[in-house]
Amino acid sequence: MNTTPANSPHTTAWTIGDATIHRIDETPLPPETGPWLLPAATTDVVTGEDWLHPDFADDAGTLRLDSHSFALTIGGRRILIDTGIGNGKTRANPAWHDLRTDYLQRLAAAGFHPDTIDLVILTHLHTDHVGWNTREAPDGTWVPTFLNARYLTSRVEREFWAGYPMDEPRRQMFRDSVLPVEDAGLLDLVDVPATGAELVPGVRLLPTPGHTPGHVAVELTSHDETALITGDCLHHPVQLAHPAIGSCVDIHPAQAEATRRSLLDSLADTATVVLGTHFPPPTAGRVVGRGDGYRLVPVLPVGW
Repeated sequence: MNTTPANSPHTTAWTIGDATIHRIDETPLPPETGPWLLPAATTDVVTGEDWLHPDFADDAGTLRLDSHSFALTIGGRRILIDTGIGNGKTRANPAWHDLRTDYLQRLAAAGFHPDTIDLVILTHLHTDHVGWNTREAPDGTWVPTFLNARYLTSRVEREFWAGYPMDEPRRQMFRDSVLPVEDAGLLDLVDVPATGAELVPGVRLLPTPGHTPGHVAVELTSHDETALITGDCLHHPVQLAHPAIGSCVDIHPAQAEATRRSLLDSLADTATVVLGTHFPPPTAGRVVGRGDGYRLVPVLPVGW
């Protein structure tokens, strides 16, 4: 059993216009995650970027990574973006196996009881982004966690995995975290053109393919202020300095790199607040140009 402690008592939220975006922590990821996930982010590369220290990497060049979700109210809708790893699930990755966290209590403490969620947006269908889609019922079956919500992902994403030759761990993930939502009739597939798809006023899906074919980022706009939630088109701020650094689980590495470069170029030196789905605290920042790459200038949560 993998048990994690309660989160810091500080409020972890950012204000974008009339919207408040809450980070809902699940668990820090272990130090060995960085070398596995981003193998080109060597200690020499990481220590060479002094701005990564101490928040995004330690002095030895070990990356810090987290698993969390974002919850907000905008356009009259109560929205959760990605659902983490989940509790009590059989996983091949030891850091994800049989977690026991108080994620749902943290979600409720932020003002988002599971029964009040209207929309669950899934940036893509990877294990650490769909886990709390479901929870275990007393009879041992997996049932949707957010019974009053519509779950959304891109049509390209779902159709890709429908034809993909999955290994057993991925089939298990679909059995316990995706198929129960589909079987309950709660999953909607969204066509996301190159220009993006507006879900409700102020919420737009942007196609960011490469990590997976149907991956999307989520753009939030309120009163001319904008935030972007990355999903896994960016895993860690080191990729801002070195956009060529890709993930070992990118389905299409060249496309993933092209997406990163295009996205970062569009964000650089703008007021958009970028919130990384795996970025450790302070999690949010603005992208600024720096030499041949970029860096993240942190935007601290409200009250910090």
